[in-house]
Amino acid sequence: QVQLVESGGGLVQAGGSLRLSCAASATTFFSSYTMGWYRQAPGKQRDMVATITSGSSTNYADSVKGRFTISRDNAKNTVYLQMNSLKPEDTAVYYCNLVVLNILNYWGQGTQVTVSS
Repeated sequence: QVQLVESGGGLVQAGGSLRLSCAASATTFFSSYTMGWYRQAPGKQRDMVATITSGSSTNYADSVKGRFTISRDNAKNTVYLQMNSLKPEDTAVYYCNLVVLNILNYWGQGTQVTVSS
């Protein structure tokens, strides 16, 4: 029922910045959902990068604290991930996630982020 569409990925040099966006098709209760960004590098597990609750409380992986910022615009049914000071180890496919009642999970198709040395 819910469709998530990511955008903003690309190729950047180390130290550069990217801003990812995720637009959700289901809008009625968007403001009550927890949203998040996850990433998966080749040969690795898909790991949490950042999450944001309906009350705008945020949580970040230790590896991205101080560099990444997650935010949401409920009026636009969109969640963002601002990525600064990018490192080669940030290279991965980034996925948008929406959680309903801590049970149902919806995922976007993913957007590739590549950081060159």
